[in-house]
Parts: sequence; structure tokens; C-alpha cells
Amino acid sequence: MGELVERVDELDRVLGVVDRAEAERRRWMHRIATTICRDPMRRILVLRRAEQHTRFPGHYDVMVGGAVDVGESYEDAAARELSEELGASVPVRFMFKFLCRDGVSPVWFGVHEAVITEPLVPDPSEIAWHAWLTELELREVVDRWPFVPGGREALRRYLVFGQGPIAGAGRIPLSAAPSCHRE
Repeated sequence: MGELVERVDELDRVLGVVDRAEAERRRWMHRIATTICRDPMRRILVLRRAEQHTRFPGHYDVMVGGAVDVGESYEDAAARELSEELGASVPVRFMFKFLCRDGVSPVWFGVHEAVITEPLVPDPSEIAWHAWLTELELREVVDRWPFVPGGREALRRYLVFGQGPIAGAGRIPLSAAPSCHRE
């Protein structure tokens, strides 16, 4: 058996423990903890996933994260993944969660925020490239570059949730994203 995760329902309640590969194959809901990183100048970290990555190789994302381990909280998983993927040991702040059906399988994303002040040490098996972009720069590329679908949706929700309405061309209102639902 591979990586174990908690299978959850439409309300994010645990139904049992399953193999992650099986959860994805059978499209069973499970949990993913993610973090959107900012620097002290409020720019957002954008990364390109490694080409050998098993999920969305070579795609861009604003989220660092991975599966929540059995019995682990979203916050603990987000902090662990941030350390594993970027070498950053900083506090994470829970922002929101949402059910996203777009992607490999349906997942509950627990979205966190972290302010990074230390140098990053990306894991090359996970991250091929990274840069800090302003919100304006990010809005200009999010629909042009091949982004991980859940990351694109999380970014839109994050910008609305964390800052109130933001004017800008190309931003799709939350109501236009029927595949994901907000908790």
C-alpha cells in the first residue's frame, strides 16, 4: 500500500483510510493542504512543477502542498509540505477551504498563507522554477500559462477572501466556477 489518506465526504467528514492512488483512481474525495506564499513586498510565489511530477507535470501553480496524512490537521500538513518542498520553516495561517472537483480527483483544499522572509531551497523533484510576481503580473498570466486547475481557482478565492474585491481584467467571478464549492 502506498500513501495513506483519509477519504472524506461532501462535508469534509472522515469516512475511512484509503490509499491515495486508489482514492484518485476511484475519484474519492480526500484532503490536500496548500499554502500560498507571499514575500514582505506582498508578491506571490509562482512555481512550475517538475516535469517528472506525477500530477500536472510542467504546470504552474501558486500553491505549495500535498496530501494531508491520516490524523493530521490541514495546518500541520501545510507547514510540513512547505518545509519539504521549499525548505521554509515559517508559520502558516489558515485562510479557507473549498471542495474542488476539477483535477485528478475531487479534493478538499485547505488553503493557507505564509510570509516568506528566508531564502527558498526548492526540492528539484517537485519544483523546476519559481519567481515572485505581483498580483497584477499574476493576473496577466494565470489564464495564459498552463496552471494547475485547483491552483487557479484557489488564487481567485484567495484574492477575494483575503483582500476583498480586487479590480482587474481577466478575473473570473466565483460564480463562474461551478466545479468547486466554497466552505
